[in-house]
Amino acid sequence: MDNKLRILIQKCIQKDREGQRELYTLLSPILYGICLKYMKNKTEADDVFQDAFIALFQKIGQYQFKGSFEGWAKRIFVNEALEVLRKKQRQLHVAINNEIQVEDTHEDNNENRSVSVSQNELLEHIQQLPDNYRMIFNLFVFEGYSHKEISEKLNMAEGTSKSLLSRAKNLLRLKINEETSKKVS
Repeated sequence: MDNKLRILIQKCIQKDREGQRELYTLLSPILYGICLKYMKNKTEADDVFQDAFIALFQKIGQYQFKGSFEGWAKRIFVNEALEVLRKKQRQLHVAINNEIQVEDTHEDNNENRSVSVSQNELLEHIQQLPDNYRMIFNLFVFEGYSHKEISEKLNMAEGTSKSLLSRAKNLLRLKINEETSKKVS
């Protein structure tokens, strides 16, 4: 860890406003990207971003200067996003089950087709995924969690995690193929 970051963290532990502002400025682009990946739209991402930074500053005294501070901060942001999504998931559990059954009937036959999309286009498509699909997709693809870890973290069967990931990928593939077809025509 570089010395400047260590000093910033120590200032934040002492609740130094200038240190907090500097740390916020330093980490915002990375941490806001996490919020955008998990949440459905910019407004939800903004809310999670704000709440997660509050949590980060409240918990910063727990950081023991072991391992990556950025990784430690990312975990706070991922956990905050997951908590918001869990609350939504509890409220929409019945609707989600119906949605999964409907989407099971659709198959994508272009599995091996390769297309190119910009990072912003991909982010938009990810944000349009249903909450449970987006949550699993992000944890597996971007955060590197295994299905076993996801199932433990979200209190679901490992097979459910695999199934939701597969459906998320299929839905993304469909959306990207639709967009690509529109561009070609």
